[in-house]
Amino acid sequence: MKHNDGKPTSQPEKGFSVVAMALLFVVLCSLSFYLGGIFCSQGWRYVNMDLAKALEYPKEAAVCPLQINATSFAECSPDLQDYTPCTDPKRWKRYRGHRLSFLERHCPPIFERKECLIPPPEGYKLSIRWPKSKNECWYRNVPFDWINKQKSNQHWLRKEGEKFFFPGGGTMFPNGVSHYVDLMQNLIPAMKDGTIRTAIDTGCGVASWGGDLLDRGILTVSLAPRDNHQAQVQFALERGIPAILGILSTHRLPFPSSSFDIAHCSRCLIPWTEFGGLYLFEIHRILRPGGFWILSGPPVNYEHRWRGWNTTIEEQKSDYEKLQALLTSICFKPYNKKGDIAVWQKSSDNSCYKKFDTPGTYPPKCDDGTEPDSAWYTPLRPCVVVPNQKANKAASLKSLPKWPQRLHTPPGRISNVYRGSGSSFKHDDSKWKTRVKHYKKLLPALGTDEIRNVMDMNTAYGGFAAALIDDPLWVMNVVSSYGANTLPVVYDRGLIGTHHDWCEAFSTYPRTYDLLHLDGLFTAESHRCEMKYVLLEMDRLLRPSKYAIIQESSFYIDAIATIAKGMRWDCRKEDTENGGEKEKILICQKKLWYSSKKQS
Repeated sequence: MKHNDGKPTSQPEKGFSVVAMALLFVVLCSLSFYLGGIFCSQGWRYVNMDLAKALEYPKEAAVCPLQINATSFAECSPDLQDYTPCTDPKRWKRYRGHRLSFLERHCPPIFERKECLIPPPEGYKLSIRWPKSKNECWYRNVPFDWINKQKSNQHWLRKEGEKFFFPGGGTMFPNGVSHYVDLMQNLIPAMKDGTIRTAIDTGCGVASWGGDLLDRGILTVSLAPRDNHQAQVQFALERGIPAILGILSTHRLPFPSSSFDIAHCSRCLIPWTEFGGLYLFEIHRILRPGGFWILSGPPVNYEHRWRGWNTTIEEQKSDYEKLQALLTSICFKPYNKKGDIAVWQKSSDNSCYKKFDTPGTYPPKCDDGTEPDSAWYTPLRPCVVVPNQKANKAASLKSLPKWPQRLHTPPGRISNVYRGSGSSFKHDDSKWKTRVKHYKKLLPALGTDEIRNVMDMNTAYGGFAAALIDDPLWVMNVVSSYGANTLPVVYDRGLIGTHHDWCEAFSTYPRTYDLLHLDGLFTAESHRCEMKYVLLEMDRLLRPSKYAIIQESSFYIDAIATIAKGMRWDCRKEDTENGGEKEKILICQKKLWYSSKKQS
């Protein structure tokens, strides 16, 4: 429509107006429906919440416990009485002999796993109790003669009647380990005043060195492979001395950086200067700043000892000079030396490590992609882990309180743990003091000489072990290789432990622990590890007539009890220290039984 002058008018077209109104109506209805759905659903949620509150349904009522069918496990063949799945001599030929890597962990694939119960040896007896066990054990429990025949002249052990006796001798201390350690303490006064608390003994024999240090307030991880010496680690654990299967070969040891206050090698035959020095680099990694490395045996004191080593004085002199040069290059300084014992100290001064910033320096420093604490199947590399200044200071021996004060002091490295703090440390410490009191009511044997070797299968800060520190036992604290790395905190407070993945077998012999403790392990790991195999591994580790404390979600507890019954365990269900239905405790005891099969 136009005016008479031809210009358009302001009146809209009638059809356009109808369409616009229709579109506006649709949009408003849609918006109203959408908003109404939101507010209505929110309102219904509030109604439901009010209703649930009014009915006071317990939270735990929503949990439907896991149920499995009853089962029983057959006995393994008697020739598996000392079966170590991941260090099985029957599988050695499958792996390389280079650097003795066949002695490292090589776990069987799932289709080769044993689903049977490991029998004890014929004539097995309940282990002798601590402290008597330190000096003697039943021959039938560890029936190996080779080590007795080969090492009798060095007084490692001797067989008399039904027992092995441990006179405290060793290759470098045939006159007794106590005299040997006395000499060592004179060289390192820090071994006497609580400064030194944690130690590692590489190539430990029957762990006489670690056993003697227990009486001096020093806790030692005795390390040896399963090799032709036959059951060194099994002898150690039968005596009640901490030990674990392991070897310096192609992978890092399962410990974080800066773990140990001292490291010891008594003629352990580790070729320290070969392969670019990488074995010594690993000692450097696990030894804390200010810590000590002790070597007795070749090439120390070569001037007087070389004739007994099937070598020449020139060769031994060259070996010693190479060793000294290598130690100097990685910031170790000579600390003391007397007779067959030489001591070096790792520098706690970061200025020594500045030389590694120069290109072409040998040995080179590890690149930033090499995590210092990575220790589970991590390959050894010919490079030096150079600590940053902050980490060096926090882990330094001189930064830690002396023992026993360090046990309950939050260490500086707790800040490296996700949500870790001094307050979380104190809360954890307090929680375990209360919980252990409750455990002792449920299991009166805990805290007595009936229980010596203990494993906390999934610790956080080592609170369970700390709460038991005054009892006649020791605890191997296990931290999941897939969880938060809290193991440095465990070591900084003066306790010992290792990384491990419970989807695999642990690095020890059968029948080596008196008590296994776990707290929520299946809740944390059931998505990765099959419950049946974890419990069968627990049965392998546990001594006959000994115990397991399993604190777990009510969802799993009945299923665990069903499998445990099939393993010939007696279990009873108990409340936690706080009561409630969310979690329960199983107190289990493994029965003593003997194989019904004849050994082939």
